[in-house]
Amino acid sequence: MALLGLDADGLRRGSVPAPLTVDQRPLLGRLFESLVALNLRVFAQRARATVHHLRRRSGDREIDFIVRARDDRVVAVEATLSATVSDDDVRHLPWLQRAIGPGLADAAVITTGPYAYRRRDGIAVIPAALLAP
Repeated sequence: MALLGLDADGLRRGSVPAPLTVDQRPLLGRLFESLVALNLRVFAQRARATVHHLRRRSGDREIDFIVRARDDRVVAVEATLSATVSDDDVRHLPWLQRAIGPGLADAAVITTGPYAYRRRDGIAVIPAALLAP
């Protein structure tokens, strides 16, 4: 935040100095996604897995993180700054399940919420606060 010239209020508002504006997503959301990426990469490295991002060329499907194990099975992960998870937050995960079938070991969404649980559709909801070694 200091490097961006922001205080806590500026971060909450999502205001970014003009030369640093990349897109319309709130800055706090981008920073949260970066924190999730850092955690996933550390865990993946320990498991000798790799972390990727998936976006179809057409742009109609995107998944924040694909963690790929050495046996080619994957865990698909979305990150959302919200404390609650809507169907819209996970809309691409069922598509990936249909596309790769049993190659998808699991699907999850990392949130700012306080509780870990599984949704009715089987997608794990994991608070970012639980991401620890």
